[in-house]
Amino acid sequence: MKNVWKKVAALCVAAAMAVPFTGCQSNGNSTADNSTGDNAGTAAEGGVLKIGGIGPVTGGAALYGIAVKNAAELAVKEINENGGINGMQVEFKFEDDVHDAEKSVNAYNSLKDWGMQILMGSVTSTPCQAVVEETHNDNMFQLTPSGSAVESIKYDNAFRVCFSDPNQGSASAKYIGENGIASKVAVIYNSSDVYSTGIYEKFAEEAENQPFEIVSAEAFTDDSKSDFTVQITKAKDAGAELVFLPIYFQEASLILQQANSLGYAPKYFGCDGLDGLLDVENFDISLAEGVMLLTPFAADATDDATVSFVKAYTDAYGETPIQFAADAYDALYIIKAAAEKAGITADMSVSDMGTALSKAMTEITVDGLTGSGITWDAAGEPTKEPKAVKIVITEAEDGTKSGAYAAM
Repeated sequence: MKNVWKKVAALCVAAAMAVPFTGCQSNGNSTADNSTGDNAGTAAEGGVLKIGGIGPVTGGAALYGIAVKNAAELAVKEINENGGINGMQVEFKFEDDVHDAEKSVNAYNSLKDWGMQILMGSVTSTPCQAVVEETHNDNMFQLTPSGSAVESIKYDNAFRVCFSDPNQGSASAKYIGENGIASKVAVIYNSSDVYSTGIYEKFAEEAENQPFEIVSAEAFTDDSKSDFTVQITKAKDAGAELVFLPIYFQEASLILQQANSLGYAPKYFGCDGLDGLLDVENFDISLAEGVMLLTPFAADATDDATVSFVKAYTDAYGETPIQFAADAYDALYIIKAAAEKAGITADMSVSDMGTALSKAMTEITVDGLTGSGITWDAAGEPTKEPKAVKIVITEAEDGTKSGAYAAM
């Protein structure tokens, strides 16, 4: 079972190769037929490499899937314009799974009929756990940008870009403890969600080693995620200075609003599921001031790769990319690095390609938007440094408010 996150290695292996991040270029709006790639590529000397993607572009988790789809298309355009992968032009097609396991498997089968050779997905954990059973049966190489549940990459053919849920939980507890952010902590989590429970369980375990106390841990379920009065009141009565939210941004926005109504203003700390909080419709973003989250990507970072990516993404889609977009952008370049290391060709069988890519993943080092010197173990887990950011709200002269992530 894949469950261990190793500390970031101090040195990269000498034989590893780094992804060359050249300037990003805009690819305009996403195509109507949901696929990208120059058809002329079929006549190219190296042939065509078909990469599929799966994630929610409709429904409650659509923000994540759209970000992944957009960034992947951006990366594919760049890769093709710079010669492709081993001379192959990339064709990319993305299918909607509405954050549903059964629909995700249906999407996988549809992409197989299209001729998919590599899968970049699924975007969310529960669908990813269903799809990994299918890719395992076919020995198809699978790289999920953001499926963080341990079971999402339970087989040797599957890898991930993001941290696993347990890793996010332990890293969050360490960050809060080592930086003295609070001495009394409450937790509100979704007991019916594998993402939320996975993070909470590891957070609680690591909290035993840290100089803070969990004074309240209250759950909700998918059937009761609109009224959080009970959970908030228990956190307030227990004197919690910080509320840890290993949940998604939709529920987090309700908790912040309801806590404010109850006169409770603690610090808040979450993980990558909170990315998107500033985009909730009709949400007073001033309530998000100071919210902290563990994420390997901040759109306002000043390094050249991030600045270039953010500009290209904003120009193409009219909005600032979130972490899920950065994960997907990295994923395409990671596939490129592994494919070049393995020397794959378009005429290889899906299974042979899967075996070669899985081996290559443990031999490459990638400098990406979500980490530098990223490596992978045989369990499919990435090794990179976790980072925390804080939401900062600014107000213009006309009263318009805007939010950004600032490095901590």
